[in-house]
Amino acid sequence: MEGGIGQFLPFILMFVVIYFFMIAPQMKRAKKEKKFNAELKRGDKVITKSGMHGKIIELNDDSCVIETMSGKIKFERSSISMEMSGKLNAPKK
Repeated sequence: MEGGIGQFLPFILMFVVIYFFMIAPQMKRAKKEKKFNAELKRGDKVITKSGMHGKIIELNDDSCVIETMSGKIKFERSSISMEMSGKLNAPKK
């Protein structure tokens, strides 16, 4: 009985290490991104994952319209990388 568990111990330890260094952080990042997408609102200044800067002027369930300096562009909500309004209005240290 002891030898059977001892043979699987390295595999169990390897799975635990993989979980804490790869799976758990990915799940945390996905949860944070989902919360971010849900909190978007009109007027937020954002940056898309492709690097476009603009302001949200219209929000739908799965898409949004962003006003840039060159005009209005429709994007998927999931393509928004970060919100800049808070960073721009934050007091400087």
